[in-house]
Amino acid sequence: MSVSFNFSETETQQSVRAMVRDFAEKNIRPNIMEWDESQHFPVELFKQLGDLGLMGVLVPENYGGSGLGYQEYVDVIVEIARVCGSIGLSVAAHNSLCTGHILAFGNEEQKQRWLPKLATAEWIGAWGLTEANTGSDALRMMTTAVEDGDDYILNGAKNWITHGKSGDVAVVMVRTGESGSSKGISAIVVERGTPGFSAGKKENKLGMRASETTEMIFDNCRVPKANILGNVGEGFKQAMKVLDGGRISIAALSLGIAKGAFDAAVSYSKQRHQFGQPISSFQAISFKLADMATEIEASELLIRQAADLKNRHLPMTKESAMAKYFASEVAVKVSTEAVQIFGGYGYTKDFPVEKFYRDSKLCTIGEGTSEIQKIVIAREILN
Repeated sequence: MSVSFNFSETETQQSVRAMVRDFAEKNIRPNIMEWDESQHFPVELFKQLGDLGLMGVLVPENYGGSGLGYQEYVDVIVEIARVCGSIGLSVAAHNSLCTGHILAFGNEEQKQRWLPKLATAEWIGAWGLTEANTGSDALRMMTTAVEDGDDYILNGAKNWITHGKSGDVAVVMVRTGESGSSKGISAIVVERGTPGFSAGKKENKLGMRASETTEMIFDNCRVPKANILGNVGEGFKQAMKVLDGGRISIAALSLGIAKGAFDAAVSYSKQRHQFGQPISSFQAISFKLADMATEIEASELLIRQAADLKNRHLPMTKESAMAKYFASEVAVKVSTEAVQIFGGYGYTKDFPVEKFYRDSKLCTIGEGTSEIQKIVIAREILN
């Protein structure tokens, strides 16, 4: 299939980027280290983001969202992550996973019920797929949903869930059929406050510390059958499609982190003098910057390609996996080189690059590891 791409920016993209950049500088940057040190999830900030339409970027206006496309969505995540990866991660998880799943597979009543609250951040969203013993092997999940009249009774636990404690509503993948069967999993929406639904352990993480990550526990949790998204047994297929879009989110998150680390490294290299000249004048440093800039540009092109295909409802499993794989590895590489350029100062919390360094690693793990992305890419090109 031959596909052409137009990478010209629209006025909408430019205005969205400027708005998000201004908000991030004023409302996020002054607080990033305090939130990081205390692992504080700033719910109040997300309410502000909701007021700006940034918690329902892709949601149509008739459901209370901004009605924008994936290019604008990429810009939102990049500009936030350029300042703080943690906040970028939470915005991405809310938009592309929980909200995106309901938008893609909910019926009209379900969309009317949940999307307006999610799009405005009246409610924060969570999405539950991963379990303690079934990371990439999702088909063998142990969380079950057993029919009981007009309800399902849920039992089990989900791990590594963004907003697992503070989220007001969660889309949860549960086993309704045989273990190991792609048709044995269903997606169901569970609201906070439902008896038997609680939060478990909060993870003490290396990075992304202001983005809440906890267990979700289900103990004889009774949920109406009306909360099933799509048909029973379609949950795994739905989740894989949601993750196609989610990979664009993590790729954009990676790009933002890489750009933030790169910006800091360039600025410092011009200011820091050794042997009577700025260190940027030394080939050892300037070549690092050249490599960083080139790989950042390549990441963005892959991401823009995947976003364009997503906007046009064209197949993009391979392209989103490539974007996620490449951009996440670049984020780690760029942030590592940024620490090196800062030297000893890069190893302290007085300068921003150590946080980009810590935050970047999650991008190669979350929503499918780099190894899983290679499997997806290989399967697509060999199919």
